[in-house]
Amino acid sequence: MTVASAERVQLPAEIPLFPLNLVLFPDGVLQLKLFEARYLDMAARCMRTSSPFGVCLIREGSEVGEVAQPHDLGSMATIVDWDMSQPGLLFITTRGGPRFRIIERKIQSDRLQTARVSWLDEPPPQPVPEHLAGAVPLLRAIVADAGPDAFAQPHRFDDATWVGYRLAEILPIPTEARLRLLELDDTISRLEIIHAFLKQHQLID
Repeated sequence: MTVASAERVQLPAEIPLFPLNLVLFPDGVLQLKLFEARYLDMAARCMRTSSPFGVCLIREGSEVGEVAQPHDLGSMATIVDWDMSQPGLLFITTRGGPRFRIIERKIQSDRLQTARVSWLDEPPPQPVPEHLAGAVPLLRAIVADAGPDAFAQPHRFDDATWVGYRLAEILPIPTEARLRLLELDDTISRLEIIHAFLKQHQLID
């Protein structure tokens, strides 16, 4: 049983959704500015109950206003810090958690979306294969240059899944391509695709 499998029994079967024009990866850091009532209420409930919400890439629609149509795949987000120094604005910092797939989606009276989800397994930690290790020094340099708050601790440069996710979230690629990388269950396949992209664009030797 993987770590994710062991934790799955404690994950909620239904979560609120926050469709965004971005892809959140497990262990990724996401900072959000909330001002719509539905999301302020959602964040307040999540903080009060120590519960997560789900982040999904928008398929159709926009982040504000009318209800957006999300892709079925997303990642859990847990609020780890917040600030409300400006009236009507809530700034939150979240950390990405396990991936999920939407089974059924509902729209509440306040236009907040909730979904019944199935949680996806993550593989256990595995070393970065030698033939893909050329991507690690690049990631180390990016993390060091970005500063201590850009990437959540611990930094697991020896874990192929962590390395693949971190590179996938920062590559200069279309958002839909980023979603496809999130969807892959095979850690090494994901890292091979990223490694090939980096070599093609002469970002690594």
